[in-house]
Amino acid sequence: MPKKIVKKGKKPHKNKPTSKKYTKYKIEGDKIIRDKTCPRCGPGIFLMQSQGRLYCGKCHYTEFEKKETAKEESNK
Repeated sequence: MPKKIVKKGKKPHKNKPTSKKYTKYKIEGDKIIRDKTCPRCGPGIFLMQSQGRLYCGKCHYTEFEKKETAKEESNK
């Protein structure tokens, strides 16, 4: 059986994904509006919005968004 040839040397360089923190800030007039931050980690750590919940990737804090029931919709 032939042996497998293993190449040695430098690994090819892989670029890291760029930060998307600029999407969490909005400027309206003279005010800067920030998206919701994590109450445990503090300002600067933003919560991800996904499938009806807010989630912190650092400390795994989760907030679930409330579902509107049929009774509340009929009252409107």
